[in-house]
Amino acid sequence: MTSEQPFDLRGRVAVVTGGSGTLGSAMARGLAAAGVRVAILGRRLERAQTVAAQIERSGGEALPVAADVLDPATLARARNDVVGRWGGVDILLNAAGGNLPQATLADGGSVFELSLEGWRSAVDLNFLGTLLPIQAFGPTMAAARHGSIVNISSMASQRVLTRVPAYSAAKAAVENLTRWLAVDLARKHGDGLRVNAIAPGFFIGEQNRRLLTNEDGSLTPRGTRIIEHTPAGRFGEPDDLIGTVLWLCGPGSRFVNGAVIPVDGGFSAFSGV
Repeated sequence: MTSEQPFDLRGRVAVVTGGSGTLGSAMARGLAAAGVRVAILGRRLERAQTVAAQIERSGGEALPVAADVLDPATLARARNDVVGRWGGVDILLNAAGGNLPQATLADGGSVFELSLEGWRSAVDLNFLGTLLPIQAFGPTMAAARHGSIVNISSMASQRVLTRVPAYSAAKAAVENLTRWLAVDLARKHGDGLRVNAIAPGFFIGEQNRRLLTNEDGSLTPRGTRIIEHTPAGRFGEPDDLIGTVLWLCGPGSRFVNGAVIPVDGGFSAFSGV
């Protein structure tokens, strides 16, 4: 039995891809509030700097880093920056991703008409955008035989959601990759290196706002149907993800590996009847 507190993450180092986004920044701030030193990775350095400044104003320690999750060269530079600053990596949170307009079917549109560009954009961002950071930062964690990798899946991977076939397929691939890596890395590098995922329900961000809400803030028909099928009766708020992230990254979940944890207000449990 460990003497560590289940949520004690003080002094650890985390890398958060998509750390300047709505959900990524909330989880980064949550990690920092728990005493984690956080590297904020984003394609636009100024946005990463904004999040890092927020963390530091609250008494945390953060490092903004410009990196593209689809560019191995920038990820390698980011790894060198983080390891050079803090000596290693304990947590990799893959929060980069999301649906894209070119990968979204029009209402009533046919999947047969979705362009190859649309498919590739969603699969690249969500699947390769998870795999490539793992390939960049994973060896450092494997060498230490310690660490927690947390991927972000989606309810779209488990329940069929209309209009987003490419995003759904990509997130299903993320879940399979999570389980595959959990087995492979633990067998090769020991039980101190774990890989899990979180499957958020419906959270409003810039990528899906127009699908779920009207300009006046009222719900679209799609948004209304989602709330009707969510027992909590609301959309998720970014801070709703923090507790699960802290648990998956901390000693309290040391025997949890290859799991996908829904944070969805009960959406996945409800049959609609």
